[in-house]
Amino acid sequence: MPPEAQARAADVAWPEKRREFHNHHFDSTMWNGFPFRDDDIVVATYAKSGTTWTQQIVGQLVFDGAEDVNVAELSPWLDLRVPPREVKVAALEAQTHRRFLKTHLPVDALVFSPRARYLYIGRDGRDVVWSMYNHHANANDAWYMALNDTPGRVGPPIEKPPASTRQYFLDWLERDGHPFWPFWENVRSWWAVRDLPNVLMVHFDDLKRDMPGEIRRIAAFLDIPVDEDRFPAIVEHCGFDYMKRHAAMSAPLGGAFWDGGAATFINKGTNGRWRDVLTQDDVARYEARAVAELGEDCARWLAAGGRG
Repeated sequence: MPPEAQARAADVAWPEKRREFHNHHFDSTMWNGFPFRDDDIVVATYAKSGTTWTQQIVGQLVFDGAEDVNVAELSPWLDLRVPPREVKVAALEAQTHRRFLKTHLPVDALVFSPRARYLYIGRDGRDVVWSMYNHHANANDAWYMALNDTPGRVGPPIEKPPASTRQYFLDWLERDGHPFWPFWENVRSWWAVRDLPNVLMVHFDDLKRDMPGEIRRIAAFLDIPVDEDRFPAIVEHCGFDYMKRHAAMSAPLGGAFWDGGAATFINKGTNGRWRDVLTQDDVARYEARAVAELGEDCARWLAAGGRG
């Protein structure tokens, strides 16, 4: 880090880790003592909010629009409790390119580094749940075995979802993120640090509305010069159709954990599927909860995006 950047960083009240987070997916101790580099990139979301899409964008920027960027291998979910920490860290230490990782932790359960750049991607919780249901309902026995039966799980196992997507949503809303992990604290924690110099808030809807513009905004934040001759390839490779055709390079283990493989993991990339399923009362309950948990400004951003 240049001396002038070090001086600026010294004046910032950086977030501190205040707790560990464990469940069938998480082991937040994976971050403890992690050897950060000055240019590390961390893609952060609650989950099913555009994580893989953003990893693809970052990978395309880092590798200048290359065809064979396997983000599933290059960009691990560090706080996932499998495989073991030593396996993940050794693989990351061996990387010589600019590293990009992902996390699904809230800020206070994360080791937050002034040396890294953080991209937080938000998405309306109703759209999150519809994407999560596809992820969960199509998971195979290998997925359940990895999460429930490998040593180190804390708390109850994750169970199979109900047949009704609406019931899945209502359980998620009533029990705050069930059966995965709490939703509101995740969004709230990242919103609270949005003004830090190394944090950029990105929204799924803004990526849908203007992906080329958002890619340029992300590139500027990451200090990655855009090669205009390669930019059309970068945009093409970040589009849904390209990612669906090359889904095995995006899905964990090439999609081995889902029935239908990687193409199931890269599902539809659409919003609003809940509109024909949830009742008016369901929608009102969600929207009231969002304001109560997040405040009006954050709830408005989460629902529709926007940079202002």
